[in-house]
Amino acid sequence: MQFTYHENAGETTLKIDGDLHKYLFKIRRQDKSENLYFRNLDDSYIYEYEVITVSRRDTVLNLISKQEKIIQSKRKLHIAWCIIDPKEIEKVIPNLNELGVYKITFITCKYTQKKYKINFEKLDKLLKNSSSQCGRSNIIELDTCSSLDEFLKKYPDTYMFNFSSNNINNSKEDINTIVIGCEGGFSDEEITKIDQNKIVGCNVNTILKSQTAVISVSSIILS
Repeated sequence: MQFTYHENAGETTLKIDGDLHKYLFKIRRQDKSENLYFRNLDDSYIYEYEVITVSRRDTVLNLISKQEKIIQSKRKLHIAWCIIDPKEIEKVIPNLNELGVYKITFITCKYTQKKYKINFEKLDKLLKNSSSQCGRSNIIELDTCSSLDEFLKKYPDTYMFNFSSNNINNSKEDINTIVIGCEGGFSDEEITKIDQNKIVGCNVNTILKSQTAVISVSSIILS
């Protein structure tokens, strides 16, 4: 773990209790003589604390230094992701955070199953844990949009990942926003809403799952 997340990181005195206290001192067996590093993931600082007191239920820490340390992708890739099974989203979103995706907007598309509901509280927790593990100094921004039409009004320069002879590698420097379909892909009507020159594909002859596509696209653009 590169650092520990705490919403109050940066305060002069930090009290650790509950599950975090248990994790640090009972599961990870943190040495009380070693300093700990925290981020609040709202600013770009990493905060160093020393242990003052440790009891069975909590720990009191004292701030001894802070350092601005920005660790994030140079590209601000925004993915518009047509909603799939939330369980599948939860499996891959830590990977997207590691890769450096800047923002994800979840869209209700033609083939989105209406029963799917995104648990943003759980995603937030997964993202914070991911950043703690990989060292990223922020997390992916999350948003929602009711339709592809609405999204395209806000982001008219959006690309689409779909079956296409336009290879994504030839356009990756120009792509800042790209939409990924759900299971079943895009409807014919949705495809016509995107400039054909902005519909890109890759050198794979098989049909990719949505979660495979989103990781592949992110890897290509951010590499």
